[in-house]
Amino acid sequence: MVTVYDVPSDKLIENVSQKLKDSGSVNPPEWADFAKTGVHTEKAPMQADWWYTRSASILRKVYIKGPIGTSKLAAEYGGFVDRGSRPNKAAKGSRSIIRKSLMQLESAGLVAKNKNNGRIITPKGQALLDNAANEVSGSK
Repeated sequence: MVTVYDVPSDKLIENVSQKLKDSGSVNPPEWADFAKTGVHTEKAPMQADWWYTRSASILRKVYIKGPIGTSKLAAEYGGFVDRGSRPNKAAKGSRSIIRKSLMQLESAGLVAKNKNNGRIITPKGQALLDNAANEVSGSK
């Protein structure tokens, strides 16, 4: 059986984001067109459906690293802040985007809260990712 660990992450995330978009369970908020993904970026994402891609990526990270909370996920999506002539420093990504995405994934039944430890993947979410991984492995 093919799992998430066996396929390239970019193809898996692309497949899962399309499934999330088609299901209608995840929808970008109205401010998503203008939001930066963290203090380390200068502009909002150029991709029109970046919210679905980020949600699929968060779902994959919860599958692999779960139980995981918003702070650790923000560190995963962070980068380096350009501080001019001073050395760059690490910065976390937007926790608001992660929180809203996790709430939508939770309401869809793909992610669940774990007692005091963040979020974990549900059997429905695991099935979605494993089926997507199986589809991606067949189309290599």
